[in-house]
Amino acid sequence: MSEQIPVSKTSGTYLPKDVEGFDSLAELALDMRWSWNHGADEVWQRLDSALWALTQNPWVVLQTVSRDQLQRALADPAFRKKVDGLLQTKRQTAEAPAWFQQQHPQSPLSCVAYFSMEFMLSEALPIYSGGLGNVAGDQLKAASDLGVPVVGVGLLYQQGYFRQVIDKDGAQQALYPYNDPGQLPITPVRQPNGEWLRLEIALPGYSVWLRAWQAQVGRVKLYLLDSNDAANFPVHRGITSELYGGGPELRLKQELLLGIGGWRLLGALGLKPEVCHLNEGHAAFAVLERARDFMQENAQPFEVALAVTRAGNHFTTHTAVTAGFDRFAPALIEQFVGHYAHDKLGLTVHDLLALARQNPNDSSENFNMAYLAIRGSGSVNGVSRLHGKVSRHLFAPLFPHWPADEVPVGHVTNGVHMPTWDSAAADELWTKACGKDRWLGTSANLEQDIRRVSDADLWQFRMAASKLLVEYARERLARHYAAAGASPETVEEAKHLFDPNVLTLGFARRFATYKRPNLLLHDPARLLRLLSNPQRPVQLIMAGKAHPADQAGQALIQQWIHFIRQPEFRPHAIFLSDYDMQLTERLVQGVDVWLNTPRRPWEACGTSGMKVLVNGGINLSELDGWWAEAYTPEVGWSLGDGQEHGDDPALDAVEAATLYERLEREVIPEFYARDDKGIPTAWVARMRESMARLTPRFSASRAVREYTEQHYLPAAAAYHMRIPDKGALGRQMIDWQHNLAQQWPALRFGEVKVETKDQHHVFEVQLYLNQLDPKAVRVELYADGVNGGSPVRQEMKLIRPLVGATGGYDYGAAVSADRPPGDYTARVMPHRDGVAVPLEAVHILWQR
Repeated sequence: MSEQIPVSKTSGTYLPKDVEGFDSLAELALDMRWSWNHGADEVWQRLDSALWALTQNPWVVLQTVSRDQLQRALADPAFRKKVDGLLQTKRQTAEAPAWFQQQHPQSPLSCVAYFSMEFMLSEALPIYSGGLGNVAGDQLKAASDLGVPVVGVGLLYQQGYFRQVIDKDGAQQALYPYNDPGQLPITPVRQPNGEWLRLEIALPGYSVWLRAWQAQVGRVKLYLLDSNDAANFPVHRGITSELYGGGPELRLKQELLLGIGGWRLLGALGLKPEVCHLNEGHAAFAVLERARDFMQENAQPFEVALAVTRAGNHFTTHTAVTAGFDRFAPALIEQFVGHYAHDKLGLTVHDLLALARQNPNDSSENFNMAYLAIRGSGSVNGVSRLHGKVSRHLFAPLFPHWPADEVPVGHVTNGVHMPTWDSAAADELWTKACGKDRWLGTSANLEQDIRRVSDADLWQFRMAASKLLVEYARERLARHYAAAGASPETVEEAKHLFDPNVLTLGFARRFATYKRPNLLLHDPARLLRLLSNPQRPVQLIMAGKAHPADQAGQALIQQWIHFIRQPEFRPHAIFLSDYDMQLTERLVQGVDVWLNTPRRPWEACGTSGMKVLVNGGINLSELDGWWAEAYTPEVGWSLGDGQEHGDDPALDAVEAATLYERLEREVIPEFYARDDKGIPTAWVARMRESMARLTPRFSASRAVREYTEQHYLPAAAAYHMRIPDKGALGRQMIDWQHNLAQQWPALRFGEVKVETKDQHHVFEVQLYLNQLDPKAVRVELYADGVNGGSPVRQEMKLIRPLVGATGGYDYGAAVSADRPPGDYTARVMPHRDGVAVPLEAVHILWQR
């Protein structure tokens, strides 16, 4: 009879809880701080070095290692001291006041709920696809570092995003390995009595039961909802089966579970966030559920509840083209959301659809999730300066007659979590120059400190990084060839490819046509000459996936594979399959130049190139996304003229030629121009400037501080202003909005007088406000900006009521006479303290 071993069941996994010291190891393994703080790496290596190297997942190591091995390791006083020290440091870090507590000790902000369809935290939790998840994961980590009170809300996918295999024909094949929750560094969310926390969401004909899981991310918790519950109808168990899989119906169900289920989960946990941050429009149904929550608690109708709660909602858009917005057919919305709108919100289907349409009365117009997010939020941002401008044009139809520059979309440029993406050597170099706490608050001195690192130290650091990348690429490629049944000669050849002393270019990202991954292939003969120059050789590493439904993107991958497999190209270029987080880390830590070739302005921001900054890599990129605001000649190289050219195919030939020329005439010669010590001094100078100027600016630490101070704190304050007395201020706002809607059509301008004296134009304008109180409007003189400058917005003051005209007034203002009076136009718009115009009141009238 087998020995009975005391065990504990955690997330369906039996663990040897009776082994003394095991609880300490479990606490370390279940805090994903290990994904960026590598102090515990040697602990997991000691327990099972081979498994740790393969998985980088301490929770898997801890479950897999034998009981005897655990007991032997924990019986070693040095090992036990190491574990206890790590645990003490972890707890002290979690309790110590961080940037947020130090800078905003009296803040009204106690909780930000960060909703996202995907989170990229570690390969150990593969619930991400790419850029959106990258941003979400890095911002959670930075929030932890800075002490910003954030909780994440997402979905737990049984399969996550697909894994890639390249077949013998060079075609991408998609695989969907199962995510066993017991192997993931997560735990079930349980009630105080031990019962698993489950939520019920009504869909037509059935209820969907959602299980809740928790991932610990330093100080931050990430909650994940999962429909794979035994109580569910089989088709509903698969709602959270796959990230970005299936058709519109599955996507709609996922977004309902994320938004409505996610907000209900927070309530079940006793959390009452002041701020709800929607990371893309996927989560916009949270706007409705938050309003429903307020309706239920305060006995208010939906429009009042939305007026109150939207002040605490913030929407980040990541889309640079209208086709990128999630849209659903009206019939699908009626089928799956109609009952919720009627029973829970007191809305007709027409009113629900109107919230997410440009034209509320167009019965054929689809339900746009981005429009719902905008109409339910108190502030909106794009993810780079250029993307803010692009987004203002995309959303301009929602704000008719407003200048594009005044469409209410700002920007917070993305950043990456530098401790996640830096190599061990980069961490050592930056720590020596700038200190260990360099990403934990303001970064005022980083630029000066990193500039003090010598040429010799920087170049030695880069050479070591190149060597590690080449070794990794050889090993990975040889393994791939062996698994694919290649000849022993091909496998052996892969083990000797590339040279650490040769200039290495990297290109790795999602393969989509707008990203133009084949731009470098425009002239294969010229590319071959560039790569194979015996005096100044170049080597190229490619990686990336195309969505399984994107045939054009898959064709681009196949084109590269066929190119690389030609004997003359094979020594100079490789394609590393199954692009994932681990591969990304290796590439950004080792490449010399990171290439990026999107068609401007379709790259909303892009973050892959930011990851090379901390590691001393240099960018050669299209002037799009973040690079449009980062680029100067001292820090890297640019592509394109900084203008939009649509999808003109002739542009590709022009920019491909520019790319080759830039590489041949600037990049390659600079890399190989060495001083008497063998150091490329101009290259190192550019590298140093890139590290010094750009790394602090494009870090997630900076981005999260901006979100906190520009959006979270103002949103929390605005929300607190609106909730007292069961949302009385919200009711007043609705009455004001209704009055505006009633009176606005009758507003008109009368006579305009202009007199020029003392170098000023003095305007007097008659305005007939019908029955509106003058305090409900703001009257301005407006003139377009000159040479890209800001427009003139000069407030006009009420001078006097017009005699004999009910609701008529004279307004006046003086402006500089350095522009002709014809440049100026009077306009009137709504005004009310605490109301975001035009986001919450879109009316505007221009004097013609």
